[in-house]
Amino acid sequence: MNHIPLFDEFHPVSAKQWKQKIHYDLKGADYNETLVWESPEGIKVKPFYHADDAVEVFANLKTNEGWRIGQSIYAGNAVKANEKALKALSRGAESVQFVIPSKEIKIQILFQHINLNETPVYLEFEFIDEGYVQSIIDYVGSALGNIYFNIDIIGHLARTGNWYSSLKNDFSLLDSIVGKQIHALCVDLSLYQNAGADIVQQLGYAIAHAHEYLHTFASGEIGMAPMCFKVSVGTNYFFEVAKIRALRLLWHTLATEYEQSPNCHIVAIPTKRNKVLYDYNTNMLRTTTECMAAVLGGADTVINMPYDAIYHKNNEFGERIALNQLLVLKNESYFDKVENPAEGAYYIESITQQLAEKALQLFKSIESGGGFLKQLKAHIIQKKIQESAKKEQLRFLAGDEVLVGTNRYQNPNDKMKDTIELYPFLKINARKTLIQPILEKRLAEEVEQKRLGDE
Repeated sequence: MNHIPLFDEFHPVSAKQWKQKIHYDLKGADYNETLVWESPEGIKVKPFYHADDAVEVFANLKTNEGWRIGQSIYAGNAVKANEKALKALSRGAESVQFVIPSKEIKIQILFQHINLNETPVYLEFEFIDEGYVQSIIDYVGSALGNIYFNIDIIGHLARTGNWYSSLKNDFSLLDSIVGKQIHALCVDLSLYQNAGADIVQQLGYAIAHAHEYLHTFASGEIGMAPMCFKVSVGTNYFFEVAKIRALRLLWHTLATEYEQSPNCHIVAIPTKRNKVLYDYNTNMLRTTTECMAAVLGGADTVINMPYDAIYHKNNEFGERIALNQLLVLKNESYFDKVENPAEGAYYIESITQQLAEKALQLFKSIESGGGFLKQLKAHIIQKKIQESAKKEQLRFLAGDEVLVGTNRYQNPNDKMKDTIELYPFLKINARKTLIQPILEKRLAEEVEQKRLGDE
């Protein structure tokens, strides 16, 4: 068969030629002031990206296993939590996250009838207990590789201001648990995003946070199981895609230095930061794009948030809609059919590289300042996040950061006072803490409190 040169008449256009054409069309307006904008992370975003200025594309570091649909379940009652898990799995969920409040929860009841060899299970403990962990290991047997214990004692300190017991006891217990060669460790960087940290801070703090564990537990002879990261995905779509990719690159770089597995496991959830009380259906649009960004970024598991999670107790309708959003993305939008779909997108690759470089600089700065724990205890990390959150809050109040239905296009007839089942605002309980905790707070809280008061 003769070769037909279909595209020979289309000559390649260089980046310089594109820029000349743009300058011509601007009719004298300044190119940088008109079309180039700067992100909160200090990254200048150009109006177009071209192969001429493409950065070196790093290898796809994610194992080719696709992504799983997850369902988060509070396991305050083992029987009810098990029933809810089985129901979610029958409706299309492929993994389950159990939030376990105490060691009184019976594992044999919680895991009953769940095929653990095929269903990954993520555990979030509100306590730390080696005996309880061992009971899970004994129960699951050969399915242990599918159980992620996701213990994060540093994250607990950052979130609550206190250790479970003390620094010495917590690390001693964790040392015993890590030695069991299980998926023990998790770095919860969702806290930083929900508290208002920018993307570079989220990545830099996550790697510095993870480094504390590597420095303590990793050695050339005893390999740790791959690290798990819990990521909160925000609304800046392409930057969030790049954030997850940059996290894998950073972990690969750090773990390699310690001769540990360069792979990591990423669980992604939508952010709470931009969720709203009024015009709450817009939360579904936000969670959809956030889940899409998580998939394109290469998350291993995506757990959606119900649109009414900030003000309603767990309910059948909200949870079903949240699960269906992921089912539509996977089964009807074919988001599971392409491996590494963002690869080769010059814009995303450029942002990925810049985020990784800036986060690496921040990590080095933290290490030169004594490490993440030292800076957390000195309240340096908290102060930096508060500064970032304040800047974002000012952008929201000025209308530069838009939440439709809240700070723009409000519906004055929208009433919420009689529908609130959960307190949707930051609540501070006065108690003694070792350090100042990092507090999650939504952007819309002050505006919403005023509207509720005016109803």
